[in-house]
Amino acid sequence: MWRWLHPYAKPEATYRLNKKLLPWFAWPGVVLLAVGLVWGLVFAPADYQQGDSYRIIFIHVPSAMWAMGFYVGMAVAALIAVVWQIRTAEWALMAIAPVGAVLTFISLFTGAIWGHPMWGTWWIWDARLTSQLILLFLYLGVMALYVAFEDQRTGAKAAGILAMVGVINIPIIHYSVYWWNTLHQGSTITQMVTRLEAPTMPAEMLWPLLVNLFGFLGVCAALVIMRLNNEILRREVRRPWAIAILKGGQ
Repeated sequence: MWRWLHPYAKPEATYRLNKKLLPWFAWPGVVLLAVGLVWGLVFAPADYQQGDSYRIIFIHVPSAMWAMGFYVGMAVAALIAVVWQIRTAEWALMAIAPVGAVLTFISLFTGAIWGHPMWGTWWIWDARLTSQLILLFLYLGVMALYVAFEDQRTGAKAAGILAMVGVINIPIIHYSVYWWNTLHQGSTITQMVTRLEAPTMPAEMLWPLLVNLFGFLGVCAALVIMRLNNEILRREVRRPWAIAILKGGQ
């Protein structure tokens, strides 16, 4: 079942695959993000209760969702690295972590901007907000552990273990609005998908939000791919194939 992973234990194979995948994420992501932001921030109608302040959701919701999604991806990379001892999975761990941390910060920052006019405060120790803040600390902890040891493999293993343990925070973030009394509203997108419920927001607001979700995914996945390829070249800089690529600019 897992034999498909074996070829990508070779850094060169992973690098070549990434080069093929990059345009499929980068260009659609940039186009979708540009269209979605203009559509949502300029052309979508104002909300009948929140007015124009609700427009922050076109940035807040995608960043919050993919902050969790990329953490799961990081935990999967950590599992592969620990179980199968694949070095490229260790490098993928660190390629994902800074991107996920930035997404988490954006979600917290935009949440504060949204929360101030809605709740009357920039921050409250709400269950959803607190668990999202813990997610940021987990990302930062993974990055800190990775470079905390002289031996890089030891650092990667320690960071991977934290990433796998920390994944328990993901369902806590998602279900916090159902388990505890919180100010944060429920998840419109996940309710629609997992429960097959009708959307609770009008189509002229929902569609630009969905476009932004895929735009954020494409751009952030492209950033991860580029970071991973840079890390591969840095680690393999003495290899003939890497030297040929660096000299040829391929």
